[in-house]
Amino acid sequence: MQVFYNIHELKLKLAEFAFLDKTIGFVPTMGALHDGHVSLINFSKKQCDITVCSIFVNPTQFNNSEDLAHYPKTPENDILLLTNAGCDFLYMPSVDDIYPTDFHRTFHFGYLETILEGSSRAGHFNGVGQVVSILFDGVKPHKAFFGSKDYQQVMVVKALVKQLNLPIEIVSCPILRESDGLAMSSRNMRLNVQERKVAALIPKLMNEVIGMIELLDIEEAKKWMKHQIENEPLMTLDYFEICDAESLHELKEYDSTVSTVLLIAVFVGKIRLIDNLLIS
Repeated sequence: MQVFYNIHELKLKLAEFAFLDKTIGFVPTMGALHDGHVSLINFSKKQCDITVCSIFVNPTQFNNSEDLAHYPKTPENDILLLTNAGCDFLYMPSVDDIYPTDFHRTFHFGYLETILEGSSRAGHFNGVGQVVSILFDGVKPHKAFFGSKDYQQVMVVKALVKQLNLPIEIVSCPILRESDGLAMSSRNMRLNVQERKVAALIPKLMNEVIGMIELLDIEEAKKWMKHQIENEPLMTLDYFEICDAESLHELKEYDSTVSTVLLIAVFVGKIRLIDNLLIS
């Protein structure tokens, strides 16, 4: 695997493969990689000729300076993991390489900015749009692979591609989970032993809700979830919503003919975790 720190050098290298009509798959990450990221690399390798991964902790998508400062960084382990996974190229830019002094880009994603992650993290999705648009400019992938744990973010990236009229297919890949069901996340490594044990309640409670909404109405199921979270001293609920999976509009009643997604954000101690479950 070849590592690049400058976007212009990466562009020159990838242009060689574009000239040969090779398909390029891209996996953008913020590092602290785990098996969930490896699964994205594997999807790319199966579907594309060349796989590129980026590692960049993007400051513009953090609205909490403490969260940015403490975001885990494991570059040596990341490089080893990607090498073993068979990734072809890794791009590890500095902030200056991504955001030159003359940088000016602002994006608007309408309704998606006003709900869930957009409501809880002001400016977050504009920051996502900024960095993803720059990375897409540099890599020029045919396909880009994102984990579906960030369900709303995948929808935002698809909206970005449509806005910019980019010839890029966005591939949403399944959530990988630990043996106790917790969704794999770089933030999991910041949990202490007790917090990690409590965090495993998140998918368990969501699975219970799936069974409940067929018997109770949605509002009752949401009240039940809130009560369960409030009764756990180490957990604080940010949001829990049951939405139309295509639009993310909040559902008032369950309809088995409508694709439905359960989405949650919860603090375990000081660590904010998100998860979702899709009901097809």
